[in-house]
Amino acid sequence: MSEMRELLVDTATRQFADLCTNAAFDVAETGSLDLRLWQALEDTGLAAATQSEARGGAGADLGDALAVVREAGSAGLPAPLAETLIAELMLASASLPPLAGPLSVGPVLGRSELELKRANNAWQLHGTMKRIPWGRHAHAVVALAEYDGKNATVVVQHPAVSRQSANYAREPRDTMHFDGLLIPDGDVSVPGSGMSVDQLQVTGALFRSVAMAGALFRTLQTTVEYAMQRQQFGRPIGKFQAIQQQVAILASQVAAANAAADAAVEAATHDLAAATFEIAAAKTRVGEAAGIAAAIAHQVHGAMGFSYEYSLQRSTRRLWSWRDEFGSEAEWAAWIGKTVARVGGRGLWAFVTSPVKNVSSAKT
Repeated sequence: MSEMRELLVDTATRQFADLCTNAAFDVAETGSLDLRLWQALEDTGLAAATQSEARGGAGADLGDALAVVREAGSAGLPAPLAETLIAELMLASASLPPLAGPLSVGPVLGRSELELKRANNAWQLHGTMKRIPWGRHAHAVVALAEYDGKNATVVVQHPAVSRQSANYAREPRDTMHFDGLLIPDGDVSVPGSGMSVDQLQVTGALFRSVAMAGALFRTLQTTVEYAMQRQQFGRPIGKFQAIQQQVAILASQVAAANAAADAAVEAATHDLAAATFEIAAAKTRVGEAAGIAAAIAHQVHGAMGFSYEYSLQRSTRRLWSWRDEFGSEAEWAAWIGKTVARVGGRGLWAFVTSPVKNVSSAKT
């Protein structure tokens, strides 16, 4: 671990322990954002972990930022930290200036439904964005829109929400509809520059995989602690063979998920554009583990696991919610299958073991 990463992780661990209180989760459950919590993230620099030195940041790399996201996932941080970090990557890619405050991004669920038009020397935005994370609290949403057949990055300042909704964890997931919204020239990238929708999906899948790996590890910790403390028939339930077997399966799922996430982080830190296969594998494996691990954790806990006052459901509800964003495991598994088919049987082993996988050039 680099000195920068060690510092960020140490800061994040202490900050999240202080910030993720029962009171903070009570606020989040209403769909609100604790502004004092967010201010603390900005004051410590965690909210700017993806900003390069040239853009006013501390010079952390992508791996450093993802280490922070893993800690946030473990703590169940009720704030759009991951979305803000992704938004900065989108802005930097499009050569747009950095933005302060909580940010969000779109699209989250696949192709963009936004269209950018030029009329009377002004940019106009049309279309709908669905299930935007923390949309009602975002100072701006960094979105991808189509202009004349090309991709464009658009900054929608203080967006109006047409319909409020939430995921299983009661985190805001909002719909925004635009019918000719005027966008200043300074908030639009040159069409054809910046991230594509596919690149955003890959980046988002990476961030969600890492956050889920953190939440899975916390789920395992919580379950093991409960199994060793809960007494039944005069001894901890963790001493019973049936419980030990279930916890062992849970631990193996968490280990596999974290290994897949680690591989994706390593590949992405080396070259994000060339890490699609590793990220797809991570999102698939972590998503599969989320379903198995959450089920086992709740079986071991019994009714206690669903208690609002108990912490387990904070992790499992986020796992159930995040697994479908930026591509579900089924969608990424299908993508892996198509990619492997293009590679062909003869080239599969060399492709899988290669440190750099050129997916676009894979042929049958």
